[in-house]
Amino acid sequence: MTYSLASLIKNNGFTRRAGLFAVFAALLSASALAPQAAKAEDKVLKVGIISGEDEDVWRAVAEEAAKKGLKIEAVVFNDYTQPNEALSQGEVDANAFQHKPYLDNQIATHGYKIVPVGYTGVWPIGLYSKKHKAVAELADAAVIGVPNDPSNEGRALNLLAHEGLIKLKEGTGILATVADIAENPKNIEIRELDAGIVGRSIDDLDAAVVNTDWALKSGLTPAERIAQEPVADNPYRNFIAVREADKDQPWVKDLVASYQNPTVKAVFDKVYKGTGLAAY
Repeated sequence: MTYSLASLIKNNGFTRRAGLFAVFAALLSASALAPQAAKAEDKVLKVGIISGEDEDVWRAVAEEAAKKGLKIEAVVFNDYTQPNEALSQGEVDANAFQHKPYLDNQIATHGYKIVPVGYTGVWPIGLYSKKHKAVAELADAAVIGVPNDPSNEGRALNLLAHEGLIKLKEGTGILATVADIAENPKNIEIRELDAGIVGRSIDDLDAAVVNTDWALKSGLTPAERIAQEPVADNPYRNFIAVREADKDQPWVKDLVASYQNPTVKAVFDKVYKGTGLAAY
């Protein structure tokens, strides 16, 4: 059974003044809740990215997100070891800098509960040289630099194998190391260097396998790329990642959509000048 406020006042001996006060108090309570709800919707999403060209891309993403009522703050890191730790510790809500083999290795090493939620781009890794114009020109005992982190070293060695410079043991897979080289007919010296250094060391090498983003940072150009990994069925597409516990949050879908659209793709293409390709 329901009662009107008027009947409650009549039946319970409330004065008109007391009744009006009750209505005013109820309205105050309702209005007090509204700012809290708006504040929750206005949460700023922190996204970890690597410094450089991607900062321009994520400025465009933030503009697209704002149209959906989503506020994005890019948190810039200077190396690949930081963004997953920051995500795991809750210092950022998402990150966008890595491919699946790298994340798999990070999970195996650190036990992170992190999952991909939407692809961004792919940067086919390349073999660069300032001394030679073709792979065939590489002489016996040539020195080739490769990234020394597990996923990218395997990627680099697979590229050298694809070009016939070395042969890897059967079943080695994408996490190959120099210990997995079965044949090295040219007696090539593989020099393992940090991913951020290998491109900058190219003057001291005959050639170097360099991630495309680091190649740009090192001043290398497509004209100096003498080989490139195949793009078809490439397992190294980058993606946006979040903590596993957040993967079904409504903001995740909006975040991915804010990246995967023609406006951001146009900025991506301009920034990476064709060296990176949209992967969604």
